[in-house]
Amino acid sequence: MMWLLFEERPRHVVQLGLGSAALTKFCYHRLPDTRVTAIELNPNVIDICHAQFGLPPDDDRLAVRRMDALDFVLDPANGDSVDILQVDLYDEDARGPVLDSPEFYQACHDCLRDGGIMVTNVFGDYSNYDKNLLTMEQVFDAVVWLPEVHDANIVVLAFKRSPVLDFSVLYERAAGIKTRMNLPAKSWVNGLKSWMLDQQ
Repeated sequence: MMWLLFEERPRHVVQLGLGSAALTKFCYHRLPDTRVTAIELNPNVIDICHAQFGLPPDDDRLAVRRMDALDFVLDPANGDSVDILQVDLYDEDARGPVLDSPEFYQACHDCLRDGGIMVTNVFGDYSNYDKNLLTMEQVFDAVVWLPEVHDANIVVLAFKRSPVLDFSVLYERAAGIKTRMNLPAKSWVNGLKSWMLDQQ
């Protein structure tokens, strides 16, 4: 949810890979003016999320679609239609992202509206890190990531248009996110500062 530092009121959030539906539910419940779409290929995952994890039924703001994530981002009808694209695609072995080709990341870029953000996690075999980050950097205007958090996961933000990083503003926004949503947003800003120092 680190993208909240840069976009407080997205019109449309898309989740590629439903997982346990935690991110989908959070966006649906905590962002009442936002339309939320989740894309999941495995029907069993969708059924389990409804039955065991409290995923609400579809309504005028929530749509859970059974389809391949690559098909979704390649569909011209979805171009320039998404404010936030949350990508969490992996197989049962979790060796790395299932979709990580230049074609996929370009399609993700093309789905985003001007100013849109893709957030993803890179994990698994260490060879995946450079491959994915370099590919994203070739496609997106700016790519930043946080230090490794757990299980060798790195959270990456890829911006269609490079943002202005004013840390005084980001810390102010982080305080508001903590108050409204009880999320550890100050640690996100600290992570971004660490990233910038590492890049120098």
